[in-house]
Amino acid sequence: MECCRRATPGTPLLFLAFLLLSSRTARSEEDRDGLWDAWGPWSECSRTCGGGASYSLRRCLSSKSCEGRNIRYRTCSNVDCPPESGDFRAQQCSAHNDVKHHGQFYEWLPVSNDPDNPCSLKCQAKGTALVVELAPKVLDGTRCYTESLDMCISGLCQIVGCDHQLGSTVKEDNCGVCNGDGSTCRLVRGQYKSQLSATKLDDTVVAIPYGSRHIRLVLKGPDHLYLETKTLQGAKGENSLSSTGTFLVDNSSVDFQKFPDKEILRMTGPLTADFIVKIRNSGPTDSTVQFIFYQPIIHRWRETDFFPCSATCGGGYQLTSAECYDLRSNRVVADQYCHYYPENIKPKPKLQECNLDPCPASDGYKQIMPYDLYHPLPRWEATPWTACSSSCGGGIQSRAVSCVEEDIQGHVTSVEEWKCMYTPKMPIVQPCNIFDCPKWLAQEWSPCTVTCGQGLRYRVVLCIDHRGMHTGGCSQKTKPHIKEECIIPTPCYKPKEKLPVEAKLPWYKQAQELEEGAAVSEEPSFIPEAWSACTVTCGVGTQVRVVRCQVLLSFSQSVADLPVDECEGPRPASQRACYAGPCNGDTAEFNPDHTDELFGGLPVFDELYDWEYEGFTKCSESCGGGVQEAVVSCLNKQTREPADENLCVTSRRPPQLLKSCNLDPCPARNRVASAHTA
Repeated sequence: MECCRRATPGTPLLFLAFLLLSSRTARSEEDRDGLWDAWGPWSECSRTCGGGASYSLRRCLSSKSCEGRNIRYRTCSNVDCPPESGDFRAQQCSAHNDVKHHGQFYEWLPVSNDPDNPCSLKCQAKGTALVVELAPKVLDGTRCYTESLDMCISGLCQIVGCDHQLGSTVKEDNCGVCNGDGSTCRLVRGQYKSQLSATKLDDTVVAIPYGSRHIRLVLKGPDHLYLETKTLQGAKGENSLSSTGTFLVDNSSVDFQKFPDKEILRMTGPLTADFIVKIRNSGPTDSTVQFIFYQPIIHRWRETDFFPCSATCGGGYQLTSAECYDLRSNRVVADQYCHYYPENIKPKPKLQECNLDPCPASDGYKQIMPYDLYHPLPRWEATPWTACSSSCGGGIQSRAVSCVEEDIQGHVTSVEEWKCMYTPKMPIVQPCNIFDCPKWLAQEWSPCTVTCGQGLRYRVVLCIDHRGMHTGGCSQKTKPHIKEECIIPTPCYKPKEKLPVEAKLPWYKQAQELEEGAAVSEEPSFIPEAWSACTVTCGVGTQVRVVRCQVLLSFSQSVADLPVDECEGPRPASQRACYAGPCNGDTAEFNPDHTDELFGGLPVFDELYDWEYEGFTKCSESCGGGVQEAVVSCLNKQTREPADENLCVTSRRPPQLLKSCNLDPCPARNRVASAHTA
């Protein structure tokens, strides 16, 4: 009190300074150093659902400018909007429907995914091509792009991770789990070959379960796809997919494209029902369907709580167990459902002591739990099935079954079979591998490798199992041949009246392969890697490279390797010959790049006689790599008859042309024989 009575007129100033210091106690070191006031409260969210933005302000306490920003943002209302609320950008466009634009009312529809300015409100007048920017900025919380969580705040597109935090780069895995490791789903990929007939007009391609994501199917052939659905409540539906477009099937978006020779079906998911993709017969030839999707693991092991203690006092024990849980129906199911997924690992039981308090001394009685809880009844126990007697076409397998009993310590012993007769004995023999054996399936022939004369054509021959999937196990003796000769009736020689000045010499043919870099796309395609170095430093050798069939998974921006038969078109060569220059004074092979240097520009030729290559000499080696030389002849260009070499211009005689041949390695005995000969 004495201090109060002695207060001076300067006391109010000291009190204000004290308040100012107190107000700054909540500030961080960074704020005090920057002379910023404390952050203010967060504003109301810009949206009530669907993800919005809220801001907080602070003021600068310095007479000079403060470093940093005076506003900060955070996301809010990160809950899904009800289906009837519609698109947020569409709501902002429709708000201008009752405002005249150039003297006329329009019904405005949103223009989304503008790459230049995704945060401006661009709308299109319904039924017209008129697109207008109705506002320079969309409302805070509007998605920058339809397939992204990134949101517009104050007219700028801000990155938002799947955790709904500003600036976060966390993404969903292929299973739809934010920052997940992909362990909650599995990649399913396969191929179906139609086997329809006049008596079998449709068939099931694949069943895609509820919750699956990133589905893609491609049908190649005359048949048509259609969908059957079944919700978890048992409601069934069907969609014929008759035209190209995007459809809503049981609340799942389906993108369907129809082409004359194929159909493509895409569903981002997650599916809200079980989808059964079927095929309907529409043509005389068979069709092929390739499919890929991520299937959720809907059955998982779940550890139970501890069972009741084995004793009420004096010390006992209690155990946990594991049960198979259906994530869709939220109920326990038979263990076999969890065994279906190899990713599932059944947790081991846990054991702990319990009820350790001593029993009352009055009776010295220790109550034991009922026999059948911790001393199970005798049960049938089987050994694993033996291997099937046949890998396909039907076989049998067997096992041994015995009656066993387990004591309180967990020891299992065999007992008389009559003790297990309260339950049926398990079978000891069963059929197995009753499906058809794999068989060869030949695809259509490729076009002929030449446009005139005699060439070759090729086809893909696959070993297909009973599910229509590419596999092994077919007999090589019955494999159809994969190449055959073909003849194009068009004559290979066509007289040229005049060649343009910039043309190359008539004997020059481009032999170098143009290796353009192939990019992975959403369509399966062959992607070759770079050629290896030549296997020799001089003479004729080989180069190899790896050629893969790959596809770009757009949803995860990752590349997946596919079976070779899923890629269309000819497969690039994985081996070729290479010539590394002459060895020990041999004649150098002709390099087409030096043609212009040797002969300069090409004049117009009207002479009757000219040089031409006519085949090659016999290979210098029968194996291990040899060389052939092209035969040069002077021909009458009209009659194609050989003529005296003096009638052809010597300066235009083509250079020596060599090519490699018989590149296959020599058998061991041939190499030995060659050594003796040498």
